[in-house]
Amino acid sequence: MSRRRGWAAVLAVALATTLPACTREKTPPTGTARGAQGDAVVALARDHLAKSNLRAVLLRVTVDGKDVATEALGESLTGVPASTAMRFRNGAVAFAYISTLLLKFVDEKKVGLDDPVGRWLPTLPEADKVTLRMLANHTSGYPDYETDPVFQRAFYADPFRSWSYDQRLRIAFGRPQVSAPGTNWSYAHTNFMILGEALAKIGGEPLDVLLREKVLKPMGLTHTTAADTAAIPEPVLHAFSSERRQVLGIAAPTPFYEETTSWNADWGTPTGASQTSTIGDLDRTAIAVGTGAVLSKASYHAMTDERLLGFGQKLDSCVPSCFTQMVRYNYGLGVVRSGDWLLQNPLLGGYAATMAYLPAGKVAISVAVTFQPGAFDCEGHYANASDQLFREIGALMAPDDSPPPAPAPAARC
Repeated sequence: MSRRRGWAAVLAVALATTLPACTREKTPPTGTARGAQGDAVVALARDHLAKSNLRAVLLRVTVDGKDVATEALGESLTGVPASTAMRFRNGAVAFAYISTLLLKFVDEKKVGLDDPVGRWLPTLPEADKVTLRMLANHTSGYPDYETDPVFQRAFYADPFRSWSYDQRLRIAFGRPQVSAPGTNWSYAHTNFMILGEALAKIGGEPLDVLLREKVLKPMGLTHTTAADTAAIPEPVLHAFSSERRQVLGIAAPTPFYEETTSWNADWGTPTGASQTSTIGDLDRTAIAVGTGAVLSKASYHAMTDERLLGFGQKLDSCVPSCFTQMVRYNYGLGVVRSGDWLLQNPLLGGYAATMAYLPAGKVAISVAVTFQPGAFDCEGHYANASDQLFREIGALMAPDDSPPPAPAPAARC
């Protein structure tokens, strides 16, 4: 469910539907004239298409804004080639936009990062102690509704339903605070859901309007849009999953694989930030976020510096969402640092994507993937293959500044 499952696929589970008989997205695969380095990037992607049981791979790699490789491999639907024009869900990439909006307000001197959220949402628990910074870097101590068993059962029972702010808030605060504000790090979708509400009040406009006018347009994003339904603008990269196997009680020997393209993803982001995007816009996002293009120098450093490195600990109240921040993974404001790379890597409803930037080398890597049945284990769990492919491409593009390797996924069955 998180990025579906936020910082990691904490749980994965999925229903069998019939593939659509027809589709209008007949755009052919898109490639670029490229050199040996670009050919090597695409070769890595082709290798992952097979070894990671991927249905489709969309990728774009640039250095200092210049194209190294832009490619679409595999299929969206059977007989329908994937295309770099296709749109997909971008999940937690929206957190980078939301944090950028927060920092724009800081630059405009409308707010301070250490302002308490109670200025705008006074009825929240610990509202006088939890700050805007704590929401953006996951140190509020607020519980995560997304890991709540009641929420998980309800979501997988009807993955097409819409989840309101109030519904998610009630689930979140039906659980105890996981730690005192500012004393630990714990990934919680609750933080950004609340931060989005606060920003809408600060800006005096709906969040989708504020993001579009103050973040997406200045970043040059023309195909990243929010919707209040599960619809994805055409052409669509279709997704499939086996996540609901356990919930539906489907035993491992029985084949199970369903289309998840129309699952509603508004559960995971603030109201107005459930978005879809393209691989081109992911590349532009990586560059804009990675360079701080629309922020002051001070706000860029507030967003991206390793301020939490070594902070945090595992607690029974929040495992597996809490742990000590490490070189491989430490959180800024709405972005992850992995080594010297800045990234977001959502995994949700059969979609996985990674956008990453290496400031020192001006390298941007963007990857989006969908999955074949073989990507899911006997319980319906699956790994973020877009993140693994990014790390291999990163090692190729910047061998002296490679992304730290991701941990091997735990064997479940």
